[in-house]
Amino acid sequence: MTTTTTGPRRTGPGRAARRGRLAALVRGRPDDPRWARPALLAVLTITAALYTIGLSRNGWANDFYAAAVQAGTKSWKAFFFGSFDASNFITVDKTPGSLWVMELAARAFGLNSWSLLLPQAAEGVASAALLYATVRRWHGPAAGLIAAGAAALTPVAALMFRYDNPDALLVLLMTGAAYATARAIESGRTRWLVLTGGLLGFAFLTKMLQGFLVVPAFALAYLVAGPPRLGRRLWQLLAGAAALVAGAGWWVAIVELTPAADRPYIGGSTTNSVLQLALGYNGLGRLDGNETGSVGFGGGAGPRFAGSAGLARLFAGDMGGQVSWLLPAALIALAAMAWVSWRAARTDRVRAAALLWGGWLLVTGGVFSFMAGIIHPYYTVALVPPIGALTGIGAVLLWRERDRSWARLTLAGATLVTAAWGYVLLDRTPGWLPWLRGLVVVTGALAAALVLAAPALARRTAPVPPPGRVRLGALAALAVPLALVSALAGPAAYSLGTAATAHTGALPSAGPAVASFGGPGGGGPGGTGPGGARIAGGGTARGGTGAAGGPPGQFPGGAGGTGARGFPGARGQAGGPAGLAGHTAAAARLTRLLRDGAAGYRWAAATVGAESAAPLQLASGDPVMAIGGFNGTDGAPTLAEFQRLVAAGAIHYFVGANQASFGGSGAAAQITAWVRAHFTAETVGGVTVYDLTRAR
Repeated sequence: MTTTTTGPRRTGPGRAARRGRLAALVRGRPDDPRWARPALLAVLTITAALYTIGLSRNGWANDFYAAAVQAGTKSWKAFFFGSFDASNFITVDKTPGSLWVMELAARAFGLNSWSLLLPQAAEGVASAALLYATVRRWHGPAAGLIAAGAAALTPVAALMFRYDNPDALLVLLMTGAAYATARAIESGRTRWLVLTGGLLGFAFLTKMLQGFLVVPAFALAYLVAGPPRLGRRLWQLLAGAAALVAGAGWWVAIVELTPAADRPYIGGSTTNSVLQLALGYNGLGRLDGNETGSVGFGGGAGPRFAGSAGLARLFAGDMGGQVSWLLPAALIALAAMAWVSWRAARTDRVRAAALLWGGWLLVTGGVFSFMAGIIHPYYTVALVPPIGALTGIGAVLLWRERDRSWARLTLAGATLVTAAWGYVLLDRTPGWLPWLRGLVVVTGALAAALVLAAPALARRTAPVPPPGRVRLGALAALAVPLALVSALAGPAAYSLGTAATAHTGALPSAGPAVASFGGPGGGGPGGTGPGGARIAGGGTARGGTGAAGGPPGQFPGGAGGTGARGFPGARGQAGGPAGLAGHTAAAARLTRLLRDGAAGYRWAAATVGAESAAPLQLASGDPVMAIGGFNGTDGAPTLAEFQRLVAAGAIHYFVGANQASFGGSGAAAQITAWVRAHFTAETVGGVTVYDLTRAR
């Protein structure tokens, strides 16, 4: 009998190093308390679950961007320019940064709901991690955890980090720029400011000038608190500005220098120019309302989708439940930080944080409050990082100073104000989880009472306190979990409800329906979806009907149609809105017609507005020309250009006469009239179709 002995298991330096890195990942930084890293991992795990579980219930989410991603997977030219269709007729009305991320994922894993939406969920988790890292560096892990947790549970974050709009990537880039600015303030090194500029330049390529709203705050924070001398700080800021221009300008320069005949038309512009789009419809026009060519129709006369301009806009029914749960607490924290650091040294970190995060909140929030042009409630996701950061920093700062009467009063007041505002927001939907209002108020009141009663509790538990100081009793520590429950229960419930509900279309909204526009779930944009959640445009998700009273017209999608590539879609009601109302399915017969008739044509079909073209393109997999761009009001193509394309055999069908996306006007109306006059209509799947190869 032979026995075999095994010696001690050998562990090489590589395996030991890997074990060390894993242990460091779990333990965290040596100077952190032992609970910090496990708590962070728990927060990020919960965030990932909130943003990914049931993600595919949103299907294509916003058909407009999903169709552009589809185009980018079929054509590298469409990828680079951000074209809506693979034949490169017109671009989306934004710069293509966010599309690039989704298109790379779709090219790697195939185009489906997960490859389309998972990048945004990953961007949400990364944003929470970056927010924690930035806040923790100066204010400790507790402040970082509160900041990351509060941001992750904000309802509009739970909405947009599960959606294919550009805002998810925009928030990640701005949060990364805040981290880089904080590192620059610490070290005084130019490279961190260059990184800040580069990230904000790419933010421009994601959502144009909105990415620049944080520039004044970041620049002022470094100018005041940066360690070098003033002259060097100014030169460093110029270097960051150069990086910003380079990061945003390389793509703009290429597009502007490419002959118009060799690239798609720039959607949303009136002069086929990216610069005009950035400064007009997507720039100054959003501020003064003069958005010629957009759904605003110029002069500020169009719909804003988010209530009247003014200081109350962020707290009103359209936006309040999206983002404002902790906004009062963040403003109180900002005031406390300014007070504490009033006489501090120039490089004081509390003042620097107040300038960095407070400047972000005040500038961006002020623009959102007073802009006269189009603004959607989901834009407020850009306020999530500064609200979370200020709340976390302020809570820890005041708690550390809780033995002083002013800090106790401020902390108790902030807790009561937050609980009262949470009650107001929840009371806007009194039939939705009515018990939650009582929980928020009771826990908030108890937390505030414990903070205020701390000196009395301390006298009972510490007979001999240190001279000049008050030692708080252990019972006062219960204020912390009670305050967290009071502050986060409402937004957490909204976020869970948002994640559990299907959202589609161009106007998504988080949480249950509230009195807005024409009332709860009706009248204007904002219908009622499953469980009472509002779905953009008055439509309902998964099998609901479109809003009654929509503009007249025919458009793709009949009742009972199936969603693109197997996704169940909302039913399109005759005469109701198209893509703005939510996902509009293409009828099966119409989809087959386009697929069978696509061979040999540059575009399988044309229709007015990208919101009508998107469902057809996604369902058939073939390019569909969006006449007039997003809502049919762009001046491309002209009637003469369209006639030349038809004569050349480039377009097979003209589908419907969609008047849903705010009308289609100018050239689109002329094209529609010309098609009706010269081609014979037939009905396919409940939709009017014209064969452009068969003139009368």
